[in-house]
Amino acid sequence: MIDTTHILKDAGLVAADAAGTVDSEAKIVNLGTGLVEGKLVIDVTAIEIASNDEVYKISLQGSSSATFADTIVDLAEITLGAAEVIGGDQDSATGRYQVPFRNEKNGTIFPYVRVYTDVAGDIATGINFSAYLSK
Repeated sequence: MIDTTHILKDAGLVAADAAGTVDSEAKIVNLGTGLVEGKLVIDVTAIEIASNDEVYKISLQGSSSATFADTIVDLAEITLGAAEVIGGDQDSATGRYQVPFRNEKNGTIFPYVRVYTDVAGDIATGINFSAYLSK
């Protein structure tokens, strides 16, 4: 079961750097002032790797600002794309990826989180995914 308040990105195509949106609005979740550990769940339904140079870095970012105006840190990340640029011997594929996270970095708790995608390479269609937080 998915807690709808912890959905960070609804299904949709990403072809350029962007923060996650839900119902076309930027989504930021307030986890509170305590330590939270869990998983960032990413469901990839399409991923373009036709040019063998595409890279999609999906990050769970934290901030002390409710608007992400400053102090943005990557709390967890996964890099997907073509094997030629991400390493290994396999291209990334569609499916579910679970990335462990905690909202603490270097002794500081970051109460606000969002998903952010950095896109690089010769992108025609991009990556289609949804993301949410889970225990």
